[in-house]
Amino acid sequence: MDGIGSLVVREYDHHRDRLQVEEVERRCEVGPCGKLSIYTDLLGDPLCRVRNSPAFLMLVAESVEEAGDGEEKEGRKEIVGMIRGCMKTVTCGKWLDRSGKPAEGGAAPRHVAVYTKVGYILGLRVSPAHRRKGIASRLVEAMETWLIQNGAEYSYIATENDNFPSVSLFTLRFGYSKFRTPAILVNPVHAHDLRLPSRRFSLLPLSKSDASSLYVSRFSTTEFFPRDIDTVLSNPHSLGTFLALPKPRAASWDGVSPFLADPPGSWAVLSLWNCKEVFKLEVKGASRVLRALVRAGRALDGALPFLGLPSFPEIFRPFGAYFAYGVGGEGPHATEMVRALFEHAHNLARRQGCAVVATEVAGQDPLRAGIPHWRRLSCPEDLWCIKRLREDYSDGTVGDWTKSPPGLSIFVDPREV
Repeated sequence: MDGIGSLVVREYDHHRDRLQVEEVERRCEVGPCGKLSIYTDLLGDPLCRVRNSPAFLMLVAESVEEAGDGEEKEGRKEIVGMIRGCMKTVTCGKWLDRSGKPAEGGAAPRHVAVYTKVGYILGLRVSPAHRRKGIASRLVEAMETWLIQNGAEYSYIATENDNFPSVSLFTLRFGYSKFRTPAILVNPVHAHDLRLPSRRFSLLPLSKSDASSLYVSRFSTTEFFPRDIDTVLSNPHSLGTFLALPKPRAASWDGVSPFLADPPGSWAVLSLWNCKEVFKLEVKGASRVLRALVRAGRALDGALPFLGLPSFPEIFRPFGAYFAYGVGGEGPHATEMVRALFEHAHNLARRQGCAVVATEVAGQDPLRAGIPHWRRLSCPEDLWCIKRLREDYSDGTVGDWTKSPPGLSIFVDPREV
């Protein structure tokens, strides 16, 4: 337990703290300020966004009023803030493999992944009535202490680029560096299925073992690639992995090993994560006129699906989402194949009553052009900030990761969405 004056920072207790934590969440807006605000329903589990990680912790800041003799008054405790954190081992760089050992699938890799242990800080909330009192700083300090004690070498956070209080807190107060600017792309789920292109290529579902082999072989040197990818793919929230191939190769599919040994000229892949079972979102503050327009548009789309109207999603009541991760591919037709994979994801999400399909990719990812999205729903420049926590270890051939240039791709772990 860590207390300063009337503030105590301690570990979250589900039975004791859940209701108060949910109340603080309701008071805090998520996303840009304005008339429309996005609220998160954690479905009764404030740990849902970190629970699937290898190691996680949630801390709460509790305001404690004291009597004149220094004893705590009964019934005068209030949770005024919280923070979540988790740890994992991810790729931080790569080095040229000169061993000559064959990789999985029979191909000799050019590079080998270099891994490091990182902490991810998320869900920092301070009740609006208690801000500017140093509570956020105490929570971050306590979380960083836990990360260091458990061997994390780096810590990183994700925030909106225009969230100036958050950016200032981490960069000015705690020494984080602006690191990567991925794009969050969100596409609405319409009231009709999308037509998939079928003449040139096919979409194949992959087994978990084939998906793992493909990701390890082709994406293990991508920044933030999780070393426990098998665990990610086997999680109940992971709905499956889908591979787009030219029709002749799909017809003769015989597993991932022949594919890795002799890949076609173009291919693409993605996996889907069901956020609907983890949390739900809701847009509040919309006018009656806007709500009526949305309902009318969806009703028209549902009645006349053959028109293919781009109806606005039903986001003014709690809605679920699918998150696409592990998006990748190669070849001149990879962008077109990625679009087909996302259209397939749209149709799956529609059958499960989800309102949007989202993903996050590097800002310069060449496959970004194939990802369907609505600009008004997306964040074209998210901000990831990073900090080196320890100096008493060797970076090997990578150097200081915080100073490394960005690559074309980034692997976004769905467990942290």
